[in-house]
Amino acid sequence: MSIYSRILGTGSYLPPKRLSNADLAADLAQKGVETSDEWIVERTGIRARHFAAPEVACSDLAVEAARRAIEAAGIGADDLDLIIVATSTPDMVFPSTATMVQHKLGTAGCPAFDVQAVCSGFIYALTVADSMIRAGSAKKALVIGSEVFSRILDFKDRTTCVLFGDGAGAVVIGASDEPGILATDIHADGKHRDILCVPGHVSGGNVLGDPVLKMDGQAVFKLAVGVLEETARASLAKAGLQDSDIDWLIPHQANIRIMQSTARKLKMPAEKVVVTVDQHGNTSAASIPLALDAAVRDGRIQRGQHLMLEGVGGGFTWGSVLVKY
Repeated sequence: MSIYSRILGTGSYLPPKRLSNADLAADLAQKGVETSDEWIVERTGIRARHFAAPEVACSDLAVEAARRAIEAAGIGADDLDLIIVATSTPDMVFPSTATMVQHKLGTAGCPAFDVQAVCSGFIYALTVADSMIRAGSAKKALVIGSEVFSRILDFKDRTTCVLFGDGAGAVVIGASDEPGILATDIHADGKHRDILCVPGHVSGGNVLGDPVLKMDGQAVFKLAVGVLEETARASLAKAGLQDSDIDWLIPHQANIRIMQSTARKLKMPAEKVVVTVDQHGNTSAASIPLALDAAVRDGRIQRGQHLMLEGVGGGFTWGSVLVKY
């Protein structure tokens, strides 16, 4: 009998500190950087973002989202036999954020590791977890996207610092005899690494290079729209489904223009696209599970519906996961 994986529960968490565009504009003005609510909304669709307090780590956000997903799945932390955290902003160089999450959840023993694919990280992590469950290596897996991007922003660059926020989202997936994750499709192309990156690194106790985020917005936009359509169609083809079979499109919450362009290419009406970017900005690997959890909890997403999850990120990485919820 074939083994499949299904989503058992979802969870998400945003840190309490919320900055509206007006709040952020006021803070930036003190640094000599000019922006406005109108400028940000017109270009991105973002109206607010959440920033973690200085003492709050990536693993702290991840644990909050994880607890909610575990509760929704109706299991205990000790039932998990795999923990994967997708993040580009880990607590430290090593050990992995996943091991810290494991400890904070009060469990031990199961494999726990991080995946680094930036904004595509959750798609990559979910693909890995699905593969391990199908192979029989795990029965219940916790997959988390968690980020504190506020720590790597250049608040003198208004083209990037207005885009990102902090948060975490999680899912618990479990082995099933009925298909849940129908198809996955992941890719990367390192020749595009310079259009979205943090070029600094630590060496000999010093930061070498520039430790804040750099992005060529136009280049990212052009590449993102094309690969998002391609990967969505690839997952549909693997599952033998059509555009019209998608009930909900849940894209990486980066920019409303990218999301709208992708939806048009897939012939998806706007009301079938889950949009949360206006409330939390680009939370990188956390954005897809944040949006998924929001739509599950408000009742939009129902069991039996087809969900297309997709994302693009620095690397350049991209991918999709087609789910029968």
